[in-house]
Amino acid sequence: MAPAQNNTGFNVMHTPSLNKGLEFTEDERAEHGLRGLLPPAVWSSELLLEHAMAQLRSKATPIEKYIYMQSMQDRNEQLYYRMLAHHTHELMPIVYTPTVGQACTDFSHIYRQTPRGLYITINDLGHVREILDNWPEQDIRAIVFTDGERILGLGDLGINGMGIPIGKLALYTACAGVHPKYCLPVTLDVGTNTQSILDDPFYMGLRQKRDRSENYDALVDEFMTEAKAKYGPQVLLQFEDFGNTNAFRLLHKYQESHCTFNDDIQGTASVVLGGLFAAEAITQKRLAEHTFVFMGAGEAGTGIADLIAMAITKEDPEKSIEDARRQIYLVDSKGLVVAERTAELQHHKLHYAHDVPPAATLLETIDRVRPSVLIGVCTIAKTFNQEVCERMATLNERPVIFALSNPTSKAECTAEEAYTWTNGQCVFASGSPFDPVTLGERRFVPGQGNNAYVFPGIGLGVVAAGLTRVDDTIMLVAARTLADHVTEEDLATGSVYPPLSKIREVSLYIAAAVAEYGFKQGFATVPEPESWTALCQEAMYTP
Repeated sequence: MAPAQNNTGFNVMHTPSLNKGLEFTEDERAEHGLRGLLPPAVWSSELLLEHAMAQLRSKATPIEKYIYMQSMQDRNEQLYYRMLAHHTHELMPIVYTPTVGQACTDFSHIYRQTPRGLYITINDLGHVREILDNWPEQDIRAIVFTDGERILGLGDLGINGMGIPIGKLALYTACAGVHPKYCLPVTLDVGTNTQSILDDPFYMGLRQKRDRSENYDALVDEFMTEAKAKYGPQVLLQFEDFGNTNAFRLLHKYQESHCTFNDDIQGTASVVLGGLFAAEAITQKRLAEHTFVFMGAGEAGTGIADLIAMAITKEDPEKSIEDARRQIYLVDSKGLVVAERTAELQHHKLHYAHDVPPAATLLETIDRVRPSVLIGVCTIAKTFNQEVCERMATLNERPVIFALSNPTSKAECTAEEAYTWTNGQCVFASGSPFDPVTLGERRFVPGQGNNAYVFPGIGLGVVAAGLTRVDDTIMLVAARTLADHVTEEDLATGSVYPPLSKIREVSLYIAAAVAEYGFKQGFATVPEPESWTALCQEAMYTP
């Protein structure tokens, strides 16, 4: 973005969206009053990127690298996104999982003064529009917002969870080219029930227990209403890391009236389904031929299960949604979810409470159900122990084992454990990144079922086509498109996802598929173009 004429050089240097550092040419320095404010060297964008990466790599720990990246975003936005776009594989674990987990835990301690989003508290009821008006950009296309209740696998972090909306929107830009000026991170602060956070003298949020009164719904409703009124019906409102009870309830409340989705429920489901579609080439079994066991029955688990059931009915039209659900079993903290537990179950588990005998443990469930796919979303480390993995390999020639919990410390097992305990038989994917594993003469590259393969592309498709709805079928479209871009070379190493180095390319194709589907459903606010891919490509910001 060219600096505005009325900015002094000093102001330009202190505006992240305008500052280019040593990349300013001699003419630009003269034009904008920058002479003497910079060392005399004029650097190419390539050299500036190389220098920034060298500085980053000199940092000793991931959290130091995270802080360096945030400081870069605060002073040179274009370079920040260039770093992410050119070094996605290296930097994704820094700006997002797993490092973002520690960044959220430490948020109030590493907070920087540059505004990176909006904080709307329960005390702001009746003033949400005023707060939205305080944000300098008036044309917002994508909002990621959280109430901080269930941040990754870390629990209730209050406003310390703001690191997640900030990180998610950075990936909208880095992975799919959604322009940063269109993006707005938001935290709804209604308190926190984590006593250690309330006792922290440096905590920056409301120092109160989480508000469970009707004011909570009133705040969410005012936010949804005012955001749509200010930015238009096509503004994307992405729910992020809400607690289970509110996550499902609020999604169902708003998904027909707003352009909204919940990434933890639907985005996770889409990326997992994409991995399962790709795995068909390895297992030689169609989705409808599998039996699934989920360890974990929260919003991620049931969201994935719902999309799998929907996909099974599309693949095998003779099967009803009830038939498809009977192939899917959930295990929670009390064991297998079964019909005799109906009275105690949360609403989102009821569809999977089958009329079968109870099972107290995961291993007992595996012995009874004999699954071919095991999916971990319970955020409890070491749940997939040696006995569990060996049993999966005994039951199946190519068992599918997805250990999806984040961050790495919460993963159900590591890639090395899964490959070793199944003697390389398993098709493995994880939520957090793991290094390649060598087993004898075989080298496995574990795929990372990262939501970033899906949500940025969906976001770009919504923004480019001006979609006013995001329905469940969009998640199916994204999953199938993702699987279509897993190559034979990827599969040969055991990976059911493309390399992160190709994520912008994959996001573009997902965006085009989503935009085209949305247009056919009547959700789009743009005329039909000659090419949806070209439309989405034109909308992409390249730093």
